[in-house]
Amino acid sequence: MNNNFPIPENELQRLAALKRYNILDTLPDHAFDDATKLVSYICGVPIAHISFIDESRQWFKSEIGVGVSEVPREISFCRYTILDTKMVEIKDTHLNDQFKEDPNVTGGFNVRFYAGVPITTPDGYNIGTLCAIDHIAKELNENQRNALSIVAKHVMAQLELGTKNIQLDAQKKIAEKAVLARDSFVANMSHEIRTPLNAVIGFTDLLAQTELDEVQRDYIESVQIAGENLLLIVNDILDLSKIESGNLAIDSEPFNLKKTLKHAYNLLKVKVQKEVDFNLFLDAEMPDVVVGDQGRLNQILVNLIGNSLKFTNEGEVTVSVKKMEETEDNYTLKFSVKDTGIGIQKNKLTTIFERFTQGEDSTTRTYGGTGLGLNIVKQLIELQNGEIYVKSELNRGSEFSFILTYKKAQDRETAPKLISKNDLGHLKILLCEDNVLNQKLAKSVINNFGFDLDIAHNGEEGIELLSQNKYDLVLMDLQMPLKDGYQTTEYIRNEMNSSIPIIAMTAHSLVGEQERCYKVGMNAYVPKPFKQAVLLKAIKTVMNPDKEVHHKRTVDLSFLDEMACGDTDFRKDMIDLFIEKIPNQTAQLEEAFHNSDHDTVKKLAHNMKSSLDIFMLTDLSNCAAIIEEEASAGQFTSETLDKVNILHCGIIEVVKILKEL
Repeated sequence: MNNNFPIPENELQRLAALKRYNILDTLPDHAFDDATKLVSYICGVPIAHISFIDESRQWFKSEIGVGVSEVPREISFCRYTILDTKMVEIKDTHLNDQFKEDPNVTGGFNVRFYAGVPITTPDGYNIGTLCAIDHIAKELNENQRNALSIVAKHVMAQLELGTKNIQLDAQKKIAEKAVLARDSFVANMSHEIRTPLNAVIGFTDLLAQTELDEVQRDYIESVQIAGENLLLIVNDILDLSKIESGNLAIDSEPFNLKKTLKHAYNLLKVKVQKEVDFNLFLDAEMPDVVVGDQGRLNQILVNLIGNSLKFTNEGEVTVSVKKMEETEDNYTLKFSVKDTGIGIQKNKLTTIFERFTQGEDSTTRTYGGTGLGLNIVKQLIELQNGEIYVKSELNRGSEFSFILTYKKAQDRETAPKLISKNDLGHLKILLCEDNVLNQKLAKSVINNFGFDLDIAHNGEEGIELLSQNKYDLVLMDLQMPLKDGYQTTEYIRNEMNSSIPIIAMTAHSLVGEQERCYKVGMNAYVPKPFKQAVLLKAIKTVMNPDKEVHHKRTVDLSFLDEMACGDTDFRKDMIDLFIEKIPNQTAQLEEAFHNSDHDTVKKLAHNMKSSLDIFMLTDLSNCAAIIEEEASAGQFTSETLDKVNILHCGIIEVVKILKEL
């Protein structure tokens, strides 16, 4: 270490503290520049600076009148200031024995007056200085000295804030990485569970359609109920992930409310114990048909009623629906599920809607359940702008009630009808699927429809069969060896120039994945486990060229509206900027990715995240976060390519929606 200047006793610790703030050699910052201007103004001096002193130099973070970025430590006045605990003020350097022969006094900066305040860390280390310098002798008054000390503390506060922001950003990235890892795990696990579950439910449905005696039918019905319950748990986990990522959409379609309620009642009657009366009371003034999300209402009711039946050993469980209000356009309805079961302690009522939480620690062991049901119910109700309430008394029972508002239907019966009839004639279908059980199930279902089916075990085999035979339709699994569903579809569309209808079939059910399917040229999307009616409907849809396939995400502009504070011009400008900038950035990102330009990819992905977050596009923002992380690691993987493709497809869809606003 250079000994041409005085060294503080705690020099090693001081240097460590300085490095902790990562301030050296950083770019200019308005906050520091403003502080320097303030010092120059308060003290009436031509030279002012904020500087930091490392092993060998004095580096200027902000300066007025200095004109250089750094000077050697041995010629700086501040090498003495960092030895002190208070302001160092030299009223006239010509009268100061220590400095009167200094090169910056006799020449250089022509320093005649100097005032320097140490910039001191909270743990007591002087890492830099705040200085006022003049070419004439002068003396500061008390107010000026106090002001300099205050500004020095402000500079230190800015450093602390910057450090905390860096730490928070690092913690945020860790948290985002954990969320992404969890979402990936959930998606992969759901795929692994749904694949065998698809076979179990599918073959059970096929078996139920055969001739069975009474005992066999009872067994089959039990297996069907168990399969549906298992599927409900898997869907709960998926729904939780979708809700958190903002990808769970609420449908708005006409449905028969009374039939939905009676269906839920009949479905759950099998769970009723002998000592329990199970009742359904419907308001006489309740409408038959409303517009809303039938599936989510059914999910809410099955959860709440299922809980009541599970926790009630004797007495009654009563489901009631009452019309609360009717306007020209809407119905407001109150749904209630009341039981005489085990009840809930008062101190637990505020936590039962939290995930993985149940009324008692022993509940899971005694009654089963994941602790996800009520959390998802609450979020589903709130997504429909409703509220849920609970009243309960230990060992006396509970009542869960919620209020939802539905739009009125346009005086027509719109209850969905099952499509069970094949009126398409004779079709020859190619299935690309590597799972043997799913192959066997699909073959049975397709043959029941009256169609012929050929099976390819992977994408390459599928392409070969397509080139040799004439097919009317392709059922495409997305996850296959050699060539996956995306690559196979792109080959069919681009290399074979074929317009044959392609239906994606996958155990994943993610918004970004669906968009990517449509982008590469698929015509429809059927999640597994599939219902026969749903598959047949998809086949009918893609075989009818007059029908348009609807697949559209929703864009949440609530955060943008909050930022706009009612300023419609600002809102429009932000949307126009998104439409103008983001597709170009996406194209640049794709080009940089294919050129393995990690730095450019990292920069673009980071910049895009903030724009995506403003428009509440959480799934696309998560894709950008993964891309940025992979770019930072300097190594792109197949997951990076997947996220780049999903980001590309998602941006196209979002821009299309924004242009229609």
